[in-house]
Amino acid sequence: MVQMDEAARLTSRMAVPKKSLGLLELQIQKLMRAWKTIQFDLRPFHFIFAADNGIVEEGVVRQSQDITYLQARNMMLGLSTISCFCQSNNIPWLVVDVGIKREESVGLNRKVRQGTRNFLKEPAMTAEEFQRAYDAGCEQVNEAVRQGHNILSFGEMGIGNTTTSSAVLHALSGISAEFIVGYGANPAFPEVIQRKRQVIADAVRKYKEFLRTPQDIIRYVGGFDIAALCGAMVRCGELRIPFVLDGFITAVAFACAAKIHPDVARVMIPSHLSKEPGMKYALALGGINEDEVPIRAGLALGEGTGAILELNILRTMLYTVAHIDQMAHLEAEAMEACRAKSS
Repeated sequence: MVQMDEAARLTSRMAVPKKSLGLLELQIQKLMRAWKTIQFDLRPFHFIFAADNGIVEEGVVRQSQDITYLQARNMMLGLSTISCFCQSNNIPWLVVDVGIKREESVGLNRKVRQGTRNFLKEPAMTAEEFQRAYDAGCEQVNEAVRQGHNILSFGEMGIGNTTTSSAVLHALSGISAEFIVGYGANPAFPEVIQRKRQVIADAVRKYKEFLRTPQDIIRYVGGFDIAALCGAMVRCGELRIPFVLDGFITAVAFACAAKIHPDVARVMIPSHLSKEPGMKYALALGGINEDEVPIRAGLALGEGTGAILELNILRTMLYTVAHIDQMAHLEAEAMEACRAKSS
């Protein structure tokens, strides 16, 4: 409670009409409350968890799985949108390969398997494979904290992962696939969305008796990227390290993580509202209202692009609060010196 009062006190010093910075003020307060002690410099790190998904065999996407490998490679070479976003904001980034369908790894090799299995035919992964992907996410958070980073952001890369995310959300929430399954990267092909909805509904029905926990759900119908994201977010909750959420896939991982560990929602800061219809439902499962999301830009790329934009907002707000607090201290010291001199 003391720290919560301190966060409110610091933002109240800004020379602006009350609540005129709206959601930005609430976000910077949440950031300061997430830390064990309030800090005035942002030291971010961005992770992209990459993996392929066996469910693409069922015609739920039109893109080639080779894109996962090629784009992840572009990210590491600095030739992708997310790498440009990170470079322009001086934010270090890393691709963590937890399951790209290539013998060769990209970025940091934490490859569990070369893609998950087709979950319409069999569980997407074994219990051991789930744990390895989950632990890979935890490991990255531990290492980032060891290096002195005090805020993280997460993105993903993997052809077919809007299908796996929708399947996880459908199983986790019980909401009809008709409401949560979007077009993903195939807006011009309505037959693809119909196929996605059918595959997801059939698979969740098939495994219904086994889907008791978020971990079970990810294991049966999710992806290695979602498992790693979930593990990373749970670890952030345990360590009280704030993290910035990106779009739909990361929101589904967040919904799972928030059910596993209650502190996850306290350290999560949303960035943008994805065009995917399931986004608002995933946020709601973690206790976050869509009105708490600041960026409405129609983003649907993934990779963490929205999260990097949000880090820039947070950095600007944190600088403002810190600068005004410093000026207030100097003014108070000057006035005290004047009073001492006059007496």
